[in-house]
Amino acid sequence: MADRSFLDWPFFEDRHRELASALDAWCAAHLPADHGDVDAACRGLVAALGADGWLTHSGAGEGEKLDVRSLCLIRETLARHDGLADFAFAMQGLGMGAVSLFGTPEQREWLAQTRAGKAVSAFALTEPDSGSDVANTATTAARRGDGYVLNGEKTYISNGGIADLYVVFARTGEAPGAKGLSAFLMPADTPGLAVVERIDVVAPHPLAHLRFNDVELPASAMIGAPGEGFKIAMSVLDVFRSTVGAAALGFARRALDEALERVQARQVGGAPLSELQMVQGHLADMALDVDASALLIYRAAWTKDRGAARVSREAAMAKLHATEAAQRVIDAAVQLHGGDGVRKGFIVESLYREIRALRIYEGASDVQKVIIARAALAEGAKA
Repeated sequence: MADRSFLDWPFFEDRHRELASALDAWCAAHLPADHGDVDAACRGLVAALGADGWLTHSGAGEGEKLDVRSLCLIRETLARHDGLADFAFAMQGLGMGAVSLFGTPEQREWLAQTRAGKAVSAFALTEPDSGSDVANTATTAARRGDGYVLNGEKTYISNGGIADLYVVFARTGEAPGAKGLSAFLMPADTPGLAVVERIDVVAPHPLAHLRFNDVELPASAMIGAPGEGFKIAMSVLDVFRSTVGAAALGFARRALDEALERVQARQVGGAPLSELQMVQGHLADMALDVDASALLIYRAAWTKDRGAARVSREAAMAKLHATEAAQRVIDAAVQLHGGDGVRKGFIVESLYREIRALRIYEGASDVQKVIIARAALAEGAKA
């Protein structure tokens, strides 16, 4: 049983504690999903999460605000039970984050579909030659008549190939670099949009390389104003980056639970493995990493929910520490399992594959260090 004492921290309200308890019970009854057909599993998870109301938290309805603490609690809980379930939930939120924050009433009609689990969404930002360097986006959206024509490519797009709609970032050219990008809402059946490659990774998820060949979109497809794409993308990541840390925390908690069970059951020299001081040292490091991650994650979420315009520094710290710490915790759990730690069918083996990508997507660890350092330098200059 994962530690739940953190729910008593002052970051949370009773509604958060009730949410975590109810979702944990739901997960115990419905997860893990069958991962045999990953595409079908993701569609099924989106439908199930939507039907039972969990996806209402993934987007903000009219007059509502995204509650980042709820997003983090949901991702942590789902990840602890099933990494693919966390992925399915997360992409409904990230994919429609731009619409939740900046969408028109017409665009927001899609939220009713994604929050009900009746439509799968995707966030198309990364390109073959511009991963972390969003300002170098090469996909273009040229004005033509009353609309835009998109040309270019996106890669490593989560839900690529199964999504019903994409939020796509393209260069409209109002200014050089980051100031010349705009965001568009694009249904998957739009002529000219092609899935050119499905990408296999160590922990299977729906990923694809997309190509846009003279894709025509009406002006009403633009989210926000021309040239606001970079601001929109960063605002979405400002909300959802902490939730990546929360997913990593869920993986780490599960790894710690598995390790505790293993070392207490495993006998070495006639005594439980847990009696060895070196093993206890590993467990202490793991528990410390878990709690430190939780503090950083829920500080960032609480700060955002209190109305902070931006939490780039806090979110970067949360994601950086939680993902790097989860890698350490899971690696230690694998080590404590011995040979079984790298054997298919053991939970720690799957966690070892699941965690690695989180240190890369939505801003790699080195990018988070740059964000944190620049914030520190800015504060130092003010002082």
